[in-house]
Amino acid sequence: MHSINTIDLHTEGEPLRIIVDGFPELEGDSILARRDFLAARHDHLRRSLLWEPRGHVDMYGALPVRPERADSHVGVLFLHNEGYSTMCGHAIIGLVKAGVEHALFDFETPEQIRIDTPAGQVQACAEMEGGRVTSVRFRNVPSFLLHDRARVTTPEIGVLQIDLAYGGAFYAVVDAAALGLAIDRSNCRALTDAAMKIKAAVSQQLEISHPDGDTRLGFLYGTILTGPADSGRHSRNVCVFADGEVDRSPTGTGVSARAAIHYARGELSLGQWIDVESIIGSHFSVRVVEEARVGAQAAVVPEVRGRAWVTGEHCFHIDPEDPLRHGFLLRQEPAP
Repeated sequence: MHSINTIDLHTEGEPLRIIVDGFPELEGDSILARRDFLAARHDHLRRSLLWEPRGHVDMYGALPVRPERADSHVGVLFLHNEGYSTMCGHAIIGLVKAGVEHALFDFETPEQIRIDTPAGQVQACAEMEGGRVTSVRFRNVPSFLLHDRARVTTPEIGVLQIDLAYGGAFYAVVDAAALGLAIDRSNCRALTDAAMKIKAAVSQQLEISHPDGDTRLGFLYGTILTGPADSGRHSRNVCVFADGEVDRSPTGTGVSARAAIHYARGELSLGQWIDVESIIGSHFSVRVVEEARVGAQAAVVPEVRGRAWVTGEHCFHIDPEDPLRHGFLLRQEPAP
């Protein structure tokens, strides 16, 4: 019987399962190398913990690992229904929340926690009150606008104007009004279906490469559909990523990519906070703290703030005689 212990949280509604004990040691000198080792040797454990019957199609996971850099406090790998992310803002917020309150890793001060991710090092600050983490800010990896107002054709939707931006992962950003849809949970299925069609079209029609040349970063992770906010905030968006996974939060890497877009167009000033709503009405705040470069590409360093809450601690058993021990996914297909 194989047992794995986790701490479960949600970050502004988006689930997170942090693996704290019982996972095999991962080989590799870098975070990306350890991710490759995990995918090749232990991917069945990702499926066991995130897929049914222990999880669901929209479950998300984080695996703390030893850091890659000498000045980092912890490394982390991100897991989802299809595989592995390069960076994840909601998971960083949840990891810092659980890491500080449950002593998951060593650090000097909660205001300065350095985390190695597959996309690079991020710097997080746990905002404390009475010994508890009330919110988390993190400075993301350099983010940038790669394709500005590109035109993409989808067979089902037609010609769309999209922005392709990077915030730790690449996103196609599209105004939902062009689809005739509002960013509302009642439209979740239609939004998801449209987002996946856009993702397929963009992947085929636009060149997507990270300026540092690492092909493991150069792929389209998701589609972000944007619209007006319901409550006076800057805007609302929904991110559909991986294999049709819908983010309940505003998406930390997604709002980083959007901040890069707005800054490149002069719509966002240095240090100016904006609040972005999710499809369920929760929100993240984001600002640009400095300009940067990634090779020849102009970029910015975004800072994101959000909140997380612990929902439970679990010990999962994986019985070698259980025919469904490595999980399954049952999807409800949209009506014709």
